[in-house]
Amino acid sequence: MGLCLLTLASRAEAAEARRRFEIAPKPYAEALIDLAVQANVSLLGASGCGAGGRSGLSGEYSLSDALARILSGAPCSFRIVDAQTVRITALAPAAHAAAATPGAPLVTEVLVTARKRPERLDTLPAGVSVISGEQLFATGAVDTRGTAGQLVGVLMTNLGPGRDKLMMRGLSDGAFTGRARSTVSTYLNDGPINYNAPDPDLRLTDVERVETVRGPQGALYGSGALTGVYRIVTNKPDPERIAGGVQATAANTQGGSPSYDAEGYLNLPLVQNRAAVRLVAYYDEQGGYLDNVPLRLSNVDSTSRAGGRVALRFALGDRWTLDLAAAGQRLNSRDTQYTTLPASPLASPPAASTFRAEQSFGDGDGGANAPSRVNQVREASRNDFARGAATLRGELGWADLTASTSYVQHDYSSLYDATNGDIQRFNSDATLGLYSEAARIRRLVQDIVITSTGAGEVDWLAGIYGSLSQERTPASLDILANQAVTPSLLASRLSSALTRVYNEERRDHLHELALYGEGTWRFAPGWTASAGARAFDSKLQVRSAIVGAPPTEPREVNESRTFSGVSSKLSIQYEFADGPLVYGLFSEGFRPGGVNTTNFLTVLPRRTTFEPDKLENFEIGAKGRFLDRHLVLRVAGFFDLWSNIQSDQYRLSGLAYTANVGDAHIQGLEAEVAYEWPFGLAVQANALLSAPKFTRTNPDFAAHLGSGLPGAPRASGGLLVRYDRPLVGELSLRLVGQASIVGPARLTFDPTLSARTDTVIDADLLAEVVARRWSVGLFVTNPANAASNTFAYGNPFILVGQVRQVTPQRPRTIGVRLAANF
Repeated sequence: MGLCLLTLASRAEAAEARRRFEIAPKPYAEALIDLAVQANVSLLGASGCGAGGRSGLSGEYSLSDALARILSGAPCSFRIVDAQTVRITALAPAAHAAAATPGAPLVTEVLVTARKRPERLDTLPAGVSVISGEQLFATGAVDTRGTAGQLVGVLMTNLGPGRDKLMMRGLSDGAFTGRARSTVSTYLNDGPINYNAPDPDLRLTDVERVETVRGPQGALYGSGALTGVYRIVTNKPDPERIAGGVQATAANTQGGSPSYDAEGYLNLPLVQNRAAVRLVAYYDEQGGYLDNVPLRLSNVDSTSRAGGRVALRFALGDRWTLDLAAAGQRLNSRDTQYTTLPASPLASPPAASTFRAEQSFGDGDGGANAPSRVNQVREASRNDFARGAATLRGELGWADLTASTSYVQHDYSSLYDATNGDIQRFNSDATLGLYSEAARIRRLVQDIVITSTGAGEVDWLAGIYGSLSQERTPASLDILANQAVTPSLLASRLSSALTRVYNEERRDHLHELALYGEGTWRFAPGWTASAGARAFDSKLQVRSAIVGAPPTEPREVNESRTFSGVSSKLSIQYEFADGPLVYGLFSEGFRPGGVNTTNFLTVLPRRTTFEPDKLENFEIGAKGRFLDRHLVLRVAGFFDLWSNIQSDQYRLSGLAYTANVGDAHIQGLEAEVAYEWPFGLAVQANALLSAPKFTRTNPDFAAHLGSGLPGAPRASGGLLVRYDRPLVGELSLRLVGQASIVGPARLTFDPTLSARTDTVIDADLLAEVVARRWSVGLFVTNPANAASNTFAYGNPFILVGQVRQVTPQRPRTIGVRLAANF
């Protein structure tokens, strides 16, 4: 395939690259964005042209001619870095360029690739949000959790680093992660990085932007995008200049261990204007803040994360580029982050201070309602991620082509204290149980997309997608019998004293193939209609071997399942002459079914498999810029029909399975607003309201379902306030405050269980002095030292309803950050 594509590239080089451009007169920066959309290129530094001026273009031009005409008389210049990148530079940078007010991220127009091609954020008929790399740095958002409050409708569970689940629009299939495919598809640049695994929790170092597209995206992205897409776009190698940067942070958590991190990047041209390499490396240590009283250990829940990336870019002539990239990360958590309380549905929750009660290990339990850890071993987990990718982009003359190949290696594991999981069924003298589960995923993905070029009444896109996945998921239960659990045993010879009473070796092979396309027709002034569809076929092969001590029933499972279908999308929009847009959208999402094997006893016939589920989305929305473009407003209402909902659940034994729970419809409203004042103050806010209602219950799962979807609140929102003020010389002051609120949510579908999360308010404050090449800042997270229950779960072997599991917020943390670049 690579030889064929390079042959096409060489043939295309023979022709002069001319496209048709239709750009109405508008400010320089906005005209440049329209040009980048129509030329299918990335644009760097459009803000260098300022907010003024006026320019337009109509006709067929080469890219360089079009740029020269658009910027004629403008206070900025352009340079074509490579076939996919254009850099804009201000002709006369202001003395305080480093201190200039950057503007609120939602006020500044940006390009996104939500529909697999560059487009203006505010012309897309869908719920789309973006966080720029500059905003990620300004707000201290270093991972997915750090971005959630800034993105409308984006939520995460809080089981622990590398173990969390990403959700959008309150469309939750449950709080747990298992065999069901993830409802949100996470992308790193052009390739997917998750299937049914928890979020890998990649650190967002040297990232250009984070994009989210909400609602089903089955027509373009397939079965992993049932409720949306979360895309991480990294900065690409620059063959024109040497550049680099470093950052270091140190922080202290009240009552906990110190935290620190360091990261850096380096960009090096290899062949001037033809090839470059970009290197990224990072390490962080998140100090623990919870004590394990039975083990007499302090601050046990610490986590370390180390990783890096290498990216190479080669210019293959003037119209083609080849990107090669590798990324890797190792994340290790030394213990879980939950505490336990006696379950008391009628009792009021304990005061926040009880979660912070300082105990000396010899002074008792601090009271009957004080939280404590009941596990007798440290419940460690890890999440290791590696990825290699190659992407070829260029022009065929009549269309643009992007061919991306990626290979993902994702390994993760968890250890649980299973002592409370009825281990006496294996030995009446059992004193300790250890349950270990792991996954080793290997996934190869190929995606080839061809898009139309230039401006015209009709745009189109066509693609072919294929993937091969292999997943090995071993699980085991070991018990200790006829011995007391002592510190010396745990420290030196525990493994030799254990007896294995359950072991499963499971292997899944998944093959997927899809053809997809989308067409857009501008059928009247201001009016645009689009339609898209994806035809898919997938085959799942499951083999599992289970052995163990009685009452375990040894058995082998060999099951094959095949799924096929079509996911579609339709939209219509109207753009007013002054820019605001209204739209209507229908879209679909789909997840294939699967096979259950894990259980001590043979799985009941009705639970052996779970069936596909489907989400249909009906949406209307509006977005626009007002008040001399200082105000941005985006709002959408949606009505979703979710049939045959898949959900990962736990049996009373603590072992997992996946079931179809029933049907539901979900009504929702989301909104985001941003305003920028000319004196350096910018504010953005977002909110989501959702109202789910079950319309059918699967009697094989339960007789009744509670109200609401587990793990998802009915209301959530976020607020970000930023103030930039010049000081002296090149120095400026940056003040940032942000807060997010997530309403309470139930843990399970079972209406008889009282396990719920609290209303959680997370807040962060940051004050920073910024110069052209460096910055130094002071930050505070959780300044009120709140201790709400963020996740009412931590261990499947502790029965919900008998013991209340509580995951308190990280206590108040104060830190300092230093950064420099060149």
